[in-house]
Parts: sequence; structure tokens; C-alpha cells
Amino acid sequence: MQIEEFNIVSAAEAAEVLRRCAAVDSFVTAVVAGRPYADLDSLLATAAAQTDMWSDAEVETALALQPPSGTKVAGRGRSARLSRKERAALEDEEADVLARLDEGVATYETRFGRPYLVRAAGRAPEQLLTILEQRLGHDDMTEHRVTREQLGEIALLRLQQLFDVAP
Repeated sequence: MQIEEFNIVSAAEAAEVLRRCAAVDSFVTAVVAGRPYADLDSLLATAAAQTDMWSDAEVETALALQPPSGTKVAGRGRSARLSRKERAALEDEEADVLARLDEGVATYETRFGRPYLVRAAGRAPEQLLTILEQRLGHDDMTEHRVTREQLGEIALLRLQQLFDVAP
């Protein structure tokens, strides 16, 4: 999609595009309301400002709609394709790193009572393991903040990918 197209599609169509990036109503509403955007950078700036304001409840709702970490992503839609792409690098790595990640994710989910979420795109499995180990040491308040930041990074990355399509 091009920014010019996003600016003129119906509000419902624009909202559908944004929901592929993050299922957070306040985010979708505010970014749609901010149209028209001069360029992708303006759109991303507005979107980034919105991710900083997400409440814990909004993050928990969006997390419930994210595919579980370390699992194969089902579905054929654009959001499912983006999730598969974000996880693809992990599948090519050594089994021991993946096993340690799986174990750490299970520990995280037991400890914090919610799915583990991290922006995997652009990070090597060893980096992901280091991040996971650091996050296991967080208190609940810190981890809520970090989870919100990670969800925001994923949303912005997905949004950029939707618009960075070669003509």
C-alpha cells in the first residue's frame, strides 16, 4: 500500500490495515484520525506516539491476539505472514539454542502469567536468548513496560513493512 492510498481509503479500510499491526483500539482510532499523512515518516511518528500511551489492559488484549512465541503461525492473512517472517530466522539455528529459548519462554509464561513477546526481526537467536534471560529478572512493573515497548516495536515494524512495498 502507498501512503496516498492509505490517506483516501475509508476509515474502516484504514483501520483494518492498522489492526494487522496491532489490535489496540486507541492506536487504530488515533492513527486513522490523523490522516492525511504527508509521508510514511509522519505516519510512523504518529503511530509511535500512540504506542507509548498504551495501557496495560490494551497490551494484554493485544497479547491475547498474538501467536504464542516459538510456535508455528497458522493462517494465511497478512498478519500471519508477517509473524512467520519474523520467526523464520529462528528455524535455521541450532537445536540447543531453540531448546533453551523454549524452556525460557515456558519459565517466563509461568512466572508472569502471560505470553512472552519479543521483536524477533533483525535479532539472532543468541540475542533473543540473552534478552529473554534479562527479562526473566524483571519485576512485574518493569516487564509490563518492556512488553509494551516490544509490542510497539512489532507494530511499527509491521506498519513499515506494509508501506515499504516496491512499486
